[in-house]
Amino acid sequence: MANREALRELQSRLANRLQAARTQGVQASWLAVEAGSRKYLFPLAQSGEIFPFVPAQPVPYTRPWFMGVANLRGGLYGVVDLAGYIGHATPAMPAARSDAGRAESRLIAFNALLDINCALLIDRLAGLRSPNGFTSSSDAPTGSPPFFGSTYTDASGAVWQEINLQALSQQPEFLSIGA
Repeated sequence: MANREALRELQSRLANRLQAARTQGVQASWLAVEAGSRKYLFPLAQSGEIFPFVPAQPVPYTRPWFMGVANLRGGLYGVVDLAGYIGHATPAMPAARSDAGRAESRLIAFNALLDINCALLIDRLAGLRSPNGFTSSSDAPTGSPPFFGSTYTDASGAVWQEINLQALSQQPEFLSIGA
């Protein structure tokens, strides 16, 4: 009998949360991450599942930023070191860093709708962000990669670069992992 009451209570709470979500709308627009020395924003609609760091199996004759392949929830994914690919790996954490000390590292898969079995290695998740959480924004800097979106500055003065994951997944260099 107690299990039925607990189930009814759970259903009631879920119904209330769903109703609140419908009336308030989704507040967050981006998944905020840190990779190397930079801060990035991934559109939630283009981001997929977040996985804990798993060492990738190396693939010979590939570019240094391609870490290899990993089995993530039964699927085979190519793993790309985001900081290494963009060229913003810090000296303390080069693109070919070891697997040790990756307690905060995560693998962010692309949304399944983008039809690419790839996950980006990031150093740290920084939560969800919405446009009203920033004090200013500007267009991508001149000469930026085509997958860079706007830049945003938060209240603490930190600069966040939006990355269009769909545009990134279509870049010829991103798709050409051979060295």
